[in-house]
Amino acid sequence: MAATLASELKLPCGAVLPNRLAKAAMTEGLATPDGRPTPELERLYGLWADGGSGMLLSGNIIVDADHLERPGNVVIDREPDADMQARLARWAQAATRQGNHFWAQISHGGRQTQKLVNPHPKSSSDVAVALPGGQFGKPAPLTKGEIADLVARWALAARVCKDAGFTGVQVHGAHGYLVSQFLSPRVNRRTDEYGGSLENRARFLLEIVAAVRAAVGPGFPLSVKLNSADFQKGGFDFTDSLQVVQWLEAASVDLIEISGGTYEQPKLLGVAGQEAEEAPQVAPSTAAREAYFVDFAKAMQAEVSVPLMVTGGFRTRAAMEQALASGAADVIGLGRPLCVDTDAPARLLQGADELARYEDSLELLPGWLGFLKRFGAVKAISGFAGIYWFYQQLWLLGHEGRTDRAFPVFKAFRLVDARSKRIMKERPALVAGRGQA
Repeated sequence: MAATLASELKLPCGAVLPNRLAKAAMTEGLATPDGRPTPELERLYGLWADGGSGMLLSGNIIVDADHLERPGNVVIDREPDADMQARLARWAQAATRQGNHFWAQISHGGRQTQKLVNPHPKSSSDVAVALPGGQFGKPAPLTKGEIADLVARWALAARVCKDAGFTGVQVHGAHGYLVSQFLSPRVNRRTDEYGGSLENRARFLLEIVAAVRAAVGPGFPLSVKLNSADFQKGGFDFTDSLQVVQWLEAASVDLIEISGGTYEQPKLLGVAGQEAEEAPQVAPSTAAREAYFVDFAKAMQAEVSVPLMVTGGFRTRAAMEQALASGAADVIGLGRPLCVDTDAPARLLQGADELARYEDSLELLPGWLGFLKRFGAVKAISGFAGIYWFYQQLWLLGHEGRTDRAFPVFKAFRLVDARSKRIMKERPALVAGRGQA
């Protein structure tokens, strides 16, 4: 019998998701300057727990305070003190209050760490992010000792989250962050056992997965978020991705979330990158016009049996049900709609046909200034500015329990940028002594 949005999903580890809708990971920026969960995170995730998703994924929980994805990330890079343990437990309790799952997405920014956080980030190699505006510094290659330390940090963070009441963990291996940087032949120029062949480039990820599984045990959900492709010439492609999925299945991963793109080619956001997009290697379908990565997942399902979650672009119930019925997806990930309509999953489960496409009406520049997008820096800023509008909605939900659909994009851009700078001004004294990985 074909799965529906309301169907349960039993994972290989034995855990059961109550339905097939998941709140995808979205960066919140609501932690304290030193990376501790806050009442604002509790309020936000409580609203999402009430909203009907069978599983919630956290935003980036970072394993190195010097490599934030964004100021305001939660950081677990050491054994937690009593205050941190209590904060994590309250967050997990709020996020699971309707009997749904809450999984920790564990990550490291690598070369995609902004200069205001770290002007000298670490990565697989010394290849800098190729975006105009000078937001990212030239990275230095991680040593083998630093790699081993990071593997241990992933395992530590996973164990700490399990102890706090999270019901699963996800290793973030997509979107151009550190694990993705190792997987990409375009970014990974190493000549040791962590570079060159796909087997070597995937070694870091597989070592993390093995360490996390050992830390959380066999009955705890372990997921990986993986690019179907980077959509960049010379980058991680679908053939690579399919092989890595097969290795992850053999490594006892319970769910693989299929996504795609990097900061340079932000396919995950439906935003045009600075360079021509590398053509995909799978046949397009009608569903793919709405859900960016559904055809990649369908091609993978022909080769593996591990459950797949597909995130990116889903807005209509029909496309979601088609993805489930065709076997292209076992779980549907929803992101931006839940920044405004926190009960969107419940609406779908009750029969709603479509979710709002707020992103279609968000523009940083008025129409008469559209010509400025011919300039690389303006195009890059304009493309990401709409995302800041969603960040502002999350801030309002966390602080006031409400949203503001009429909030101006430019004002949101300025406010979010100012908050990031303020967090960084408060941060140095608070995180003094944290070692750089």
